[in-house]
Amino acid sequence: MKTGTDIYQTPLNGRYASEEMKHLFSDDVKFSTWRKLWVALAEAEKELGKTEITDEQIAQMKEHIYDINYDVANAREKEVRHDVMAHVYAYGQQAPKAAGIIHWGATSCYVTDNTDILNIQEGLKIIKKRLLGVIKLLADSAEAHKDIPTLGYTHYQPASPVTVGRREALWLQNFVENLEELDFTLSHLKMLGCRGATGTSSTFMEIFEGDEEKVKQLDLLIARKFGFNEVYPISGQTYPRHLDQRILNSLAAIASSAYKMAKDIRLLQHDKEIEEPFEKKQIGSSAMAYKRNPMRSERICSLARYVINEAGNASSTACDQWLERTLDDSANRRMSIPETFLATDAVLIICANVVNGMVVNEKVIEKRLNEELPFMATENIIMDAVKKGGNRQELHEHIRVHSMEAGSRVKQEGLDNDLLNRIADDSIFGMTLEEVQAACNPKKLVGRCANQVTDYLHQYVYPVLEENKEFLTDINMDVKV
Repeated sequence: MKTGTDIYQTPLNGRYASEEMKHLFSDDVKFSTWRKLWVALAEAEKELGKTEITDEQIAQMKEHIYDINYDVANAREKEVRHDVMAHVYAYGQQAPKAAGIIHWGATSCYVTDNTDILNIQEGLKIIKKRLLGVIKLLADSAEAHKDIPTLGYTHYQPASPVTVGRREALWLQNFVENLEELDFTLSHLKMLGCRGATGTSSTFMEIFEGDEEKVKQLDLLIARKFGFNEVYPISGQTYPRHLDQRILNSLAAIASSAYKMAKDIRLLQHDKEIEEPFEKKQIGSSAMAYKRNPMRSERICSLARYVINEAGNASSTACDQWLERTLDDSANRRMSIPETFLATDAVLIICANVVNGMVVNEKVIEKRLNEELPFMATENIIMDAVKKGGNRQELHEHIRVHSMEAGSRVKQEGLDNDLLNRIADDSIFGMTLEEVQAACNPKKLVGRCANQVTDYLHQYVYPVLEENKEFLTDINMDVKV
């Protein structure tokens, strides 16, 4: 099989995802897990009294869990057109004493679906580690920038000021909620168990001569060998495909949070307020040498869109599983599940890289804020004028007229904003220019922003980070290209 540059490789493999995630969904992990499951089945059957299975057979199976004879399996699959039976045959060639009891009573989904669940579990743990890394970096950044006033936006139009750190806390809150959902999903994972062709356990009822207690124990014995305490109480041949829907929706939610943050950064980089990392020799454009494009944030959005769209695959498959089993899920899931994990892995690595190296241009932020401050301060000015005995509704109308005139002066004539002078000259407000200017202090206009950040970090984020500190030993920020 060719593996070089002369054949197509998924960009997720070559450009974006981590070695850790790529290894998890590799053939070596997949087929060695199949063999572990066959060993577990044989052990459980023996433990429940099947003397036909010997220690020697199990020992021989264990000897060949990892040295998979792919050449034999691939040749056999070309003949029989069945991957599981091809690997049963190949395993039996290496463990001939056990060849007759490998896969005894099982159906294909015993190895395929239980392997998928085990891979999903490990994949979610990797995603959790990446997610916590982003949460930690964003928490540090929000704390560092919580006191820096910046122009707020609604409808992407200038609005009341916030602070840089409070805006970051909005991004952070999304990721923290993603973590809560991820933890729920992880804590509710179950194995399929070993049920046979339509989930009835009929083959095992035959093997154990109608002893239902042993048949029920078989499921749990196998599950416990892999660290699970539960199996699905009811299944067809497969585990319920709604699990895939839950998993991919959880990953899509993470991608949505990443997209929101990255798009905000792209908007802010347009005005040079915030910039993503840009390396010394990095080229922004092949044509325009001066450019500093937000390519990492753009890549986050691009990959995040892919993840969000892949969630639809799981939903379609979940609703299109006929009766106890159809095979039209197989080819789709071979791609959609690993690729979604790889893409989410990449998204979070790039997020960590961007947050860790994000540049906050305070002077640009201050200049931009000062240009709009007179408009932003009008509500405070109205409140101060009411305290002096003014009528709120009359003051509002005067502010509206002055704002329109000052805005026209700025936009149509290119002149400075003279709104504060107009207000000071209007006797209805009863305020001096100094009093009007004092109402424009950004610190007075950001409300509780800094304390909101502090409260949120201490009440919600830091406890989560402390609870999960074992996941924070290595935050991957290694963007390949």
